[in-house]
Amino acid sequence: MTDGDRGPVLVTGATGNQGGAVARELLKRGWTVRAMCRDPGKDSARALESEGAQLVQGDLDERASLDSALDGAEAVFAVQNFWEAGAEGEVRQGKAIADAAQAAGTGHLVYSSVGGADRSSGVSHFETKWQIEEHIRSLGLRATVLRPVFLMENFNGPLYRGALGNGVLPLALSSDRQFQVIACADVGVFAATALERPDEFAGEGLEIAGEELTPSEVAAGFAAHLGRDIGHVKPPMEKLREMNPEVAEMFDWYENEGYEADLQALAKIHPKPIGLSEWIGSSWTGPAS
Repeated sequence: MTDGDRGPVLVTGATGNQGGAVARELLKRGWTVRAMCRDPGKDSARALESEGAQLVQGDLDERASLDSALDGAEAVFAVQNFWEAGAEGEVRQGKAIADAAQAAGTGHLVYSSVGGADRSSGVSHFETKWQIEEHIRSLGLRATVLRPVFLMENFNGPLYRGALGNGVLPLALSSDRQFQVIACADVGVFAATALERPDEFAGEGLEIAGEELTPSEVAAGFAAHLGRDIGHVKPPMEKLREMNPEVAEMFDWYENEGYEADLQALAKIHPKPIGLSEWIGSSWTGPAS
């Protein structure tokens, strides 16, 4: 697509971590972006508008709003939130945006799945994304599937911020287990690149990561930033299962199977992804007070 023919692209989840990063990367590259959000009046939506995005009200559970948002759109970036919608809701929403894109004649769908979704992980919120992938393929849409690994933005969650403030990194992995991570800004880079080079990326499924570290190395990165010791602690899996079976299932898979993004191959597409230490310095919101 040439500079004079960029968009509009509909970005779902535009006020979330991934959608927001994709919208900002597309805007930076000169695309026309429709940022779909349930509440265009919220601060995060207004911030995107101030950066040049066109706000459109829409809800993944309201087909009429999807049809309206997609009217005239050349492409769409789709992401759903399992933790908000639940398993059935995520699948329903993912299928709905794909169906609406097909009905609207949208030229290219970029769908954000998850690393390992294509490998029969058995992790519930990975399997839901695989169902959505299969539905997209069944429609014959011109589509690219991105499969991000563990998002660095997870470390902005209250559990991690609180624990790190107390000098602990709780990751239910062995301290020497290699673990792949990616910044949402780099999800934005891969999504924008796929949209710019559809002949290369349409029909592809790509597991994407920025860096591979052990939990000990992750702890060291936070320690360097905070100027204090941070110790990695592996919570007992039994306790984690009691607290959150879904998260326990995921970390059990991390430990025994894990992500398999090809960092060398990805570097040919995106040579300079954000490393965790750089992300901590620029994007970590800091320890909880």
